[in-house]
Amino acid sequence: MREARSTLLLRRFGLALLTLWGAATAAFLALRLVPVDPALVIAGAGQDAVAITKEVLDAIRAEHHLDRPLVVQYLLYLGRLLRGDLGISYAQDQPVLALIAEQAGPTLALAGLASLFAVVLSAGVALLTAGHRTASALASAVELVLASTPVFWVGFLLMLGLAVQWRVFPLLDTGDLRTLVLPALTIALPTAAPLAQVLRRALDEVLEQPFILTARARGLSRLGVKLRHALRHAVIPYLTMLGFSFGALLGGAAITETLFGRPGLGRLLVNAVTRQDMPLVLGLVIVGTLAFIAINTLIDMAYILIDHRIDAAPAT
Repeated sequence: MREARSTLLLRRFGLALLTLWGAATAAFLALRLVPVDPALVIAGAGQDAVAITKEVLDAIRAEHHLDRPLVVQYLLYLGRLLRGDLGISYAQDQPVLALIAEQAGPTLALAGLASLFAVVLSAGVALLTAGHRTASALASAVELVLASTPVFWVGFLLMLGLAVQWRVFPLLDTGDLRTLVLPALTIALPTAAPLAQVLRRALDEVLEQPFILTARARGLSRLGVKLRHALRHAVIPYLTMLGFSFGALLGGAAITETLFGRPGLGRLLVNAVTRQDMPLVLGLVIVGTLAFIAINTLIDMAYILIDHRIDAAPAT
């Protein structure tokens, strides 16, 4: 069993490294294919356009190794990554890692609260509606609408209803927890919709198993059977979907932070793309990939805790 666990962990670690390398390479190539001269971006950020001469551009290219062949630039880029160096922002002339660290706090707070809302809403709706045909059909229709609605529309409607019309939550960022609720709900509602569908479908399948009838025969209520017996067997696909939803949550943060005028990594990414700040875009892509890998690794470990057959399964 220990050998199987070690093999599983090594396999996950290797896959994580491969994923990180693939994301870093894809981002590097995509940004290099953009028909924009990075030297012009750097020169434009540092001085007036009048002062930009060919000599200035050549000096900038030499300083940032932009005059080297693409393969050499790529190898230098990988070397910096191995040292933990994400480079210097073209537009802000500051270390990319420092800029990301400065904006990470607001995004972590927003993502944490949005994840909590998404889990509570999806699990609650799925548990209450699973096994009830009419309630399931109604909940599925609402979930389909939420999953199909763009994030910015959800945010706009929440702002209009809960901030402007009823004034339940503040519209502007006042620095307290209440200002996080609307942005977090904006991300959580579209994220919770597919999560609830997956969990309800899994619960419906488990509720048809013979051991559920035995549990009901002992006098347990329908909700008690779901919580004590069905949920443990239905949670694996739910956790899988939760891991995939993290990417959508990061994408929603970029839109939500811009919509609500909040600081954070999402807004930093939008500004970096707008200003063609390639080192900052690359750094944010890598950090986002690392976060995605970390979340999915934790979910993989949760699989083993929930279902010990995964841990005991022979390695192939």
